Amino acid sequence: MMRSKLFVPAIRSDLFAKAETSDADSLSFDLEDSVPEARKDEARDMLGEYLQTRATGPRTSAKDIIVRINAANSAHFERDVAAIVPTEPDIINLPMAEDPADIVKLADAITRHEKGRTIRILVNIETPRGLRRASALAGAHARVMGLQIGYADLLEPCGMDRRDEGVLSYVRVAVRMAAAEAGVAAYDAAFAAVKDTDGFHQECLAARRQGFAGKSCIHPSQIAIANECFLPSPSDVAWAQKILGAAMDAEEKGLGAFLVDGQMVDKPFIVRARAIIALVGESS
Repeated sequence: MMRSKLFVPAIRSDLFAKAETSDADSLSFDLEDSVPEARKDEARDMLGEYLQTRATGPRTSAKDIIVRINAANSAHFERDVAAIVPTEPDIINLPMAEDPADIVKLADAITRHEKGRTIRILVNIETPRGLRRASALAGAHARVMGLQIGYADLLEPCGMDRRDEGVLSYVRVAVRMAAAEAGVAAYDAAFAAVKDTDGFHQECLAARRQGFAGKSCIHPSQIAIANECFLPSPSDVAWAQKILGAAMDAEEKGLGAFLVDGQMVDKPFIVRARAIIALVGESS
């Protein structure tokens, strides 16, 4: 479960230990946009040392560790993979993905440096071509565990309003359906207006309604909001429990479809109800 993914610039080693003490479900260390070109090697070395110490010493938290490396066509890609994969992060985040071959390239590079633990891949959808090919990217390799939207890179060059809900909804639905086709999760993008807590809250709720599993956080103040929004509401849980209870009765009677509160229910509703209960159980 990754309701909240706290963004941590790899050049800010002073933030590493602080991030571990946060309530974020996962930490997303960044070697890409938050690191100036002239400091890429320095950031890679600092992050690699921290993650290696973390991997070999006593764990201070059980958070999933994500590392966003530089793009597959960048000069830093191979060095990023060679330095980071042996430290055994949970997930490598690939930015600017546009071709399934980018995913395969990363998967092969992980295999070359992996020590035995299976590292998964989170794919960023942040270009028009990447959005158009999202389904192919999601299904490009068995290591892919999810798609993540990057609104700034996707929308700003097109002159599209980051706050236009029609635009955001279109992108989210396209990405969620692509992820669903591959059987992986979808994660919403960061929200840069840190002081606009209501805007962040509303964006979290919209993403959850459209089937997203979590959202990036660029400030600790956003974590609690994301954690709350991406859990099922009490009414969702009550609905799921009622559906599953009725499903047991229906199964005993040999029925595949049945009524609950005047609504026809069959297999898709049962699958959703089970997912809700499983998510609540995972959070407890």
